[in-house]
Amino acid sequence: MPDSETSILRATLDTKLYRDIEIPDTKSLYDLGEAIVEAFDFDLDHAFGFYSKLKGHIFDSPVKYELFADMGESDAQSVKHTRISTAFPEVGAKMIFLFDYGDDWRFHLEMIGKGQKQSRVRYPKVIASVGEAPEQYPDYEEG
Repeated sequence: MPDSETSILRATLDTKLYRDIEIPDTKSLYDLGEAIVEAFDFDLDHAFGFYSKLKGHIFDSPVKYELFADMGESDAQSVKHTRISTAFPEVGAKMIFLFDYGDDWRFHLEMIGKGQKQSRVRYPKVIASVGEAPEQYPDYEEG
């Protein structure tokens, strides 16, 4: 069955703060972005993108996928029409997931494994959760 594989991706904010997410390969990068945001208890209320350049000026990435492309405002590739299997073709593939261009939440993504889709299991699913997620909108005037 061609759509029976899943990707297991680790979304890391720092070494002791990450989520491992299992999601079908056939899902879009938009679905992955939504799963990452949900796994960290954030609201999906900002644009986002995926970038192949892991350090420095990520907007110069040779491979990039942005929600802005789906809105006709970018020369990047689409997040809604790109499958996870295209952006993450093999175990070890890495990208930066940038959520909220203003607050600049940068998640390091790495495909850490493959799996088989199970019947009667809801995907995407968080299979490991390490560390307490930060507040999306911290109150800097408090404390």
